[in-house]
Amino acid sequence: MFTAAEARRRDVAELHEELRGFRDFGSTSAVGSTEPTGGGAPVPTYANEFWTAKQRAAHSLHEVSYRACFKPQLPRFFVERLTEAGDLVHDPFLGRGTTALEAALCGRVPTGTDVNPLSRVLLEPRLRPPTREQVASRLERIDFGAVERPGSDELLVFYHPDTLREIESLRLAVGDSDDPVDAWIRMVAVNRLTGHSPGFFSVYTLPPNQAVSVAAQHKINERREQTPPRRDVAKLILRKSDSLLAHCDVETRARLATVAKRARILTGEGASSPDIAPGSVSLVVTSPPFLDVVQYKADNWLRCWFCGIDPDQVSITHLAKIEAWQAAMTDVMRELHRIVRPGGVVAFEVGEVRGGKVKLEEVALRAGLDAGFAAEFVLINVQQFTKTANCWGVDNNTKGTNSNRIVVLARR
Repeated sequence: MFTAAEARRRDVAELHEELRGFRDFGSTSAVGSTEPTGGGAPVPTYANEFWTAKQRAAHSLHEVSYRACFKPQLPRFFVERLTEAGDLVHDPFLGRGTTALEAALCGRVPTGTDVNPLSRVLLEPRLRPPTREQVASRLERIDFGAVERPGSDELLVFYHPDTLREIESLRLAVGDSDDPVDAWIRMVAVNRLTGHSPGFFSVYTLPPNQAVSVAAQHKINERREQTPPRRDVAKLILRKSDSLLAHCDVETRARLATVAKRARILTGEGASSPDIAPGSVSLVVTSPPFLDVVQYKADNWLRCWFCGIDPDQVSITHLAKIEAWQAAMTDVMRELHRIVRPGGVVAFEVGEVRGGKVKLEEVALRAGLDAGFAAEFVLINVQQFTKTANCWGVDNNTKGTNSNRIVVLARR
């Protein structure tokens, strides 16, 4: 008879075997090895296409934009193989909440932290989705004419004056509300602020996961000879709500309601999660900031404005030197070692940076080992096309757009 920890270790051993012989998408895994920074025993590396490259193949609730987010299929790959219903799945760098939401959709209990309060704004309403009728009813009761004149004139570079009045009226109505329907509307509005199609509140600009500066938008407007068109804020929120709720059937709502009661979504550093009990987490799936590649503060300034968050007060990890990144990730790993149960697993996705010249998986292995974890393997998911490559205007399989490099560690 296996103990719980022994059963989890057996699951990891079986996953090794599965990865070696994986052929679900037609190719056989390439098997190599990766050595931790500073030396040490090499660990197996498995490279293949391990989940679908198709766009919008996941649950509709995931369809909110955020910079550098990974596909929901990534956490599902590990959740399905290494956890059972009711287990805790943790993410110390929540971002838009992909791991937490996917875990909840699988019947696992999500926990997580992020230093940016915006993460809770984006995630919590999707763990408790309202009905379409509730959203429509609330939108009808909001006075979108409450603000007579826009108070943020600089934002007129993005919005028609009447659209901006509606946005500011909506901000006034739902900004500080604890009502779950208001929280949903706030989350949807945050995801409609700027974009490059008529489905957004703004004139044409960058994709919705990046808000350019006012000066940069002036240049875009001049180059394209465009002025902000009038948008119907309530209509666009309801349309996006319809899209997000498309897969929310009775079974999904019941599953989410069950696990949401136990969910712990925190604002704070990934290296400190005192509200998470020691040895309580079965699986961690996360993706930390990749050195100084992504400017999270600059990308999210407009979203922070709408939510009343001062981005200058959010100490987002933004490290340019490998040594500093390794030290910060080691601190996070030590906290994960505290909360992960014996036999539990950490899947630490580090992508590809600086044209592949920096191997963050080697550094992450060292951080995990120094924190007390055992190194299991590195999984490299390689695919032929992603929307990210197209949006960035780069070739497929360049600049890390088509690969996930995931360091997998276990707590003995």
